[in-house]
Amino acid sequence: QVQLVESGGGLVEAGGSLRLSCAASGSIFNINAMSWHRQRAGKQRESVATITSVGNTVYQDSMKGRCTISKDTAKNTMYLQMNNLKPEDTAVYYCFALLQQSPDGDYRGYWGQGTQVTVST
Repeated sequence: QVQLVESGGGLVEAGGSLRLSCAASGSIFNINAMSWHRQRAGKQRESVATITSVGNTVYQDSMKGRCTISKDTAKNTMYLQMNNLKPEDTAVYYCFALLQQSPDGDYRGYWGQGTQVTVST
C-alpha cells in the first residue's frame, strides 16, 4: 500500500512561518513528481507548488516569493516552507505524488489526507 502522510500544519499568526512535510511510504519504485495543493473554505482545491524528480519547480503566482518547495529523494519526502503567511493562506494542504511502483509499471497518482493550516490576524 502506498501512503502519503502530511505533517507540520497548525495555527500561526499572520506574518509567521510553517514548514509542511509529506512522507511517501509503501511499495514505491520511483516518484516522478510531487506537489502541494490546498483547499480553502468554500472554494475548490488549487495547486500551490510542484517539484519534479529532477528538481524543477513551479509555483502558484500568489505564493511566489513566500514559499519554497523542496524534496529529499532518499526519504521520499517533500517539503513546503511557507513564510509571511496571510489569513487567506488558511486551508487544508494536501500532498500529491505521481509515482511508479515497479520498473515496468505505469505512473499513478496518490493523495495524502491533508493537514490544516490556520493563519490568524
